[in-house]
Amino acid sequence: MKKIGFLSFGHWSASSQSATRSASDVLLQSIELAVAAEELGADGAYFRVHHFAQQLASPFPLLAAVGARTKRIEIGTGVIDMRYENPFYMIEDASSADLISGGRLQLGISRGSPEQVIDGWRHFGFAPAEGESEADMGRRHAEVFLDLLKGEGFAQPNPNPMFPNPPGLLRLEPHSAGLRDRIWWGSASNATALWAAQRGMNLQSSTLKADESGEPFHVQQAKQIRAYRDAWAEAGHARAPRVSVSRSIFALMNDRDRAYFGRGDSSDQIGIIDKMRAVFGRSYAAEPDRLIEELRADEAIAEADTLLLTVPNQLGVDYNAHVIDAILTHVAPALGWR
Repeated sequence: MKKIGFLSFGHWSASSQSATRSASDVLLQSIELAVAAEELGADGAYFRVHHFAQQLASPFPLLAAVGARTKRIEIGTGVIDMRYENPFYMIEDASSADLISGGRLQLGISRGSPEQVIDGWRHFGFAPAEGESEADMGRRHAEVFLDLLKGEGFAQPNPNPMFPNPPGLLRLEPHSAGLRDRIWWGSASNATALWAAQRGMNLQSSTLKADESGEPFHVQQAKQIRAYRDAWAEAGHARAPRVSVSRSIFALMNDRDRAYFGRGDSSDQIGIIDKMRAVFGRSYAAEPDRLIEELRADEAIAEADTLLLTVPNQLGVDYNAHVIDAILTHVAPALGWR
């Protein structure tokens, strides 16, 4: 395990039990948690993106703010739903956030998951082309985005511009030269993992996956990762790929931890999501010694180079910093981290 970060879904609610009762709370606390995680030695601060929900949505203002407040930690998403995105405008936002952070953006994108409303992307002005599914549209938007990230000129310059143009066709600005290598695809199936490998994207494999064999979640996910790496090698890319997995992991260090998460053993769950039979990975919660042994048996964690800890953001910055610190201090070294 080379890197460990956190992944926040950015929930808020008006409940008296929530430390995040407004969008402002979530945004400001997300920045503070990233700063705290960097001070603790974590490697990444990642944020989920959902539309039409009381959760984090437009990611780039947050990513830019985190980039301005931190120096070392990777910042990213897990994931941006490309069905909702204008790839051209997204280039400008993503490149700006990456330049502000000094090239630390790790941008997770995907075709998206079920949302709070019916066909929400239509309200953003998008619709599948004839013969396309909404998933096809998301992948098409992603391919346009990847092409634009090359930084090649494509737009005919105005012969009478307000300001002088450089010679040749114009590209979108600003351009961040290294960002293309730091795009990740959030994949729930073996087929889309292979699609991502062929296109030179890193792989984000989440806490759910299409149930393609009936095997335990971590076994299916490990096989997906191995197939992805084989496809990457076959495609002949020059650099080595990166792979992340997400897990809910809690080291039970005190009575508060046990009250929140010490409810006994967890197991994989089967459900239907977006008309797909999916297997949802278990959560881990135990004293550090037992937790280490359980995590060593997780085949997908062993295959991945990056582990993202899903955090209960509504419990506040201090508690989530404690959750991250407990894993980094008492569990991660035994798994080979640093």
